[in-house]
Amino acid sequence: MNGNGNGNGNGNGNGNVNGSGNVKVVVVGGGYGGVTAANRLARRTGVSVTVINPRPEFVERIRLHQRVTGSDDATEAYDRVMGGNVRLVVDTATLIVAAERQVTLASGDTVPYDYLVYAVGSGAADPGVPGATEFAHWVSDLEGAERLRSALDAAPASAPVTVVGAGPTGLETAAELAETGRKVTLVCGEVLGPSLHARVRRPVARRLARLGVTVLEGRRTQVTEVTQDAVRLEDGRVLPSAVTIWTAGFRVPDLAAHSGLRTDAAGRLVTDTTLTSVDDERIVAAGDAGVMPDHPFRMSCQAAVQLGPAAADTVLRRIAGKRPAPVRMFFAGQCLSLGRKEGVTQFSYPNDKVNALSISRRTGAVVKEIACVFTLNKLVSGARKAGSRTSHNGGVDREEAVRPRGV
Repeated sequence: MNGNGNGNGNGNGNGNVNGSGNVKVVVVGGGYGGVTAANRLARRTGVSVTVINPRPEFVERIRLHQRVTGSDDATEAYDRVMGGNVRLVVDTATLIVAAERQVTLASGDTVPYDYLVYAVGSGAADPGVPGATEFAHWVSDLEGAERLRSALDAAPASAPVTVVGAGPTGLETAAELAETGRKVTLVCGEVLGPSLHARVRRPVARRLARLGVTVLEGRRTQVTEVTQDAVRLEDGRVLPSAVTIWTAGFRVPDLAAHSGLRTDAAGRLVTDTTLTSVDDERIVAAGDAGVMPDHPFRMSCQAAVQLGPAAADTVLRRIAGKRPAPVRMFFAGQCLSLGRKEGVTQFSYPNDKVNALSISRRTGAVVKEIACVFTLNKLVSGARKAGSRTSHNGGVDREEAVRPRGV
């Protein structure tokens, strides 16, 4: 790595951007969007790919609630999911200097690029509620899940646990903890499962009731304060809470905004329909980190694994001197695990509008597990196509498919 930038790009989108015939693409972020983009890019001759990520392993974010209870570690080695032609830099990007086409890292190093894929993902948003930042826990990243697990281990098994937010993360976390015997209260704020069809909420509510989860719905159940051992609601109730978990709301890291690039209120990089930054055609977004204002999409793994390859295609078309194509998104629904024994699959139309069709109970749990395994297998397959990666001991990693885990 060096601080020289490349300086000699010609800006016309052809394959000789840096004068050597080798186009440097830097992917900032090694989540679902970043890995799928990197693997697609690394298949093209004449393109070198570097992924910058703060962790040395891939995080299966859709399994982080399992990390909390110990039913899964929610991580995979990058040499399993990312091609051997991809260079991994374990560091944190702190600044994108678009004028010089380089990324500054927390270590002080810089990485030059011809094109950059912005795939920093998303994390927990600041709730703006007194005490929440200080006393609540998050399940939105690996470190947060680890801290939560430690807090639960330190609390008596009978201690009250409060989960704030009844979206997919809140539902899965509440059910996972209740299934282990925890006394859980789920504070919805408004309605249980706001992203679900009204008819599909019923099997979710029945499952939570069987697990002993206390569900609080309605506008006046908004949380107004979090303390070390309690949660205060708008209606005046004070709920004892030895461990409080905040799952409401997500926000993208401020790297783009800090770098002077246009973002929306959630911090997402503003792009056109080809995922290209409205400020710089050499910067393309993937996953939760970007937003097409006229074509919004739901932040999700399901979106990220489509947007990663789409971002790569935009870059590759520009390298070839062709006009990028608008992105087309296709959604099938939402799969929720409600503990290890049951789950719910909410089906949707291709435009992500939910319908009344669903699969629940044991079959729902199986479908969710299959979806998780299928997603991981897609990454493994993409890694194989991007070039086999040699392991640290000199051997070649196995390429067989991942099997569904016990549910």
